[in-house]
Amino acid sequence: MSDEEDAEEREQAEEEQVDDAEQEQAQEEAEQEEEVAPADEGGSTAEDIDAELDAIEADLDAAETEAELDDVEAQLDDVRERLESADLPEPDEDEEDEEEAEDPREELEARIEDLSSGIEEKRGPYAENVVEDVEDVKTTIEDTRWTDEGRGDLADAVGEFAERVQEILGADFGVTVSRNTDDLAEVLDNAASAIEDADLHPDDDTETITELVEATTSLRESVDSAQEWSDLETREQLEAEGYYDVLDHRKDFPPEWHALKVWEKRDRVDMVLLALDRLQSNFMERHCLDALERMGSEESLDAMLERAERRDKDAIRIVGKIGSAEAVDDIVEYADADPGMAKTVLKALGEIGSDEVTQAVADQLAADDESVRSHAARALGRIGDTRAIDPLADTLANDESDTVRASAAWALNQIGTESAREAAAEYADDRSYLVQSEAQKANAR
Repeated sequence: MSDEEDAEEREQAEEEQVDDAEQEQAQEEAEQEEEVAPADEGGSTAEDIDAELDAIEADLDAAETEAELDDVEAQLDDVRERLESADLPEPDEDEEDEEEAEDPREELEARIEDLSSGIEEKRGPYAENVVEDVEDVKTTIEDTRWTDEGRGDLADAVGEFAERVQEILGADFGVTVSRNTDDLAEVLDNAASAIEDADLHPDDDTETITELVEATTSLRESVDSAQEWSDLETREQLEAEGYYDVLDHRKDFPPEWHALKVWEKRDRVDMVLLALDRLQSNFMERHCLDALERMGSEESLDAMLERAERRDKDAIRIVGKIGSAEAVDDIVEYADADPGMAKTVLKALGEIGSDEVTQAVADQLAADDESVRSHAARALGRIGDTRAIDPLADTLANDESDTVRASAAWALNQIGTESAREAAAEYADDRSYLVQSEAQKANAR
């Protein structure tokens, strides 16, 4: 064999070795892809969602206007919905170490709630909320019987508030401060009118509105702490009921609030209801209702239904958290009330989940207000009654609002039957991203 032939043979052997190495590497990469691929079959992974929440958190930090916060909230709602359908691993719990087991879904849900709270904290402040608070304080002053000491405290508080509002707005309005509650109510009416006339914008006049909020908060606290006639008797009654027994000392102010927090931790619904019944201040009522909502106990159902009969939205919201089917007849009649009430009722009915109200909820898919229609669609999804498939499909096809259509598609996926998914799956190329997303979920099942 010549040297030339020998060289050619060596070169050919080297090329074959390279080809073999490349084929082996390609096979290894293919095997790795096959191992990774199944993670995508169930939808977003915990890492995917966590990364999206990182991006949303950055957007929230950068958001400075109401419109930007609306965009962030829409992104968060989309992630929340995808998390509900995501196929995440269950926590690996040892029987001896259950508390330390990590649940990725629970951690992501907690993070979403934190971001949702962050959005609400960054919203506003709004001048109309200040006006509502001032009017609420005025009503409290008019409707309450005060002691002599209490009337003196009210006069001081209202006088300071009026002076502060005039300073903030650079306005001048009538101020007649006396121990007469009618005079004090008139001062607050004048202050509320001045705030309305200022036409303050939440983005452009943030500093001014913030100062008004602080002044109104100070006014409310002063009024709440002013002595009422009923305070003297009420505290004696609560003392006899053992309401204050959980306090180590009385220097905490107000002691009623601190006792309430202890009773909530001990899951004593009876004591929270006692405080709600006996303490008439708006401050304590608000904290009692918040506690009952967090507790969500059926023990408070009767008391909340009594308040719901007076169209109390807080009570209706608590009824939804309790989730008792026996409550639906008491609140469903308010589903066609004003939009604010209707949305509260529809959300509560969805949380209760009784199919007895499917038709009443479906009727609200034709409401004039798009937010009511959207709440109705979501309530139907939570109820899960297959009778809602056709009206939801019609809403998805014909509603002029993409937000409502996306809610209808989400609801169809929640119902989850084959016909429901087929109705949603037809919109994979829809103009709305949220509708597309729900259609893709339907197709993936």
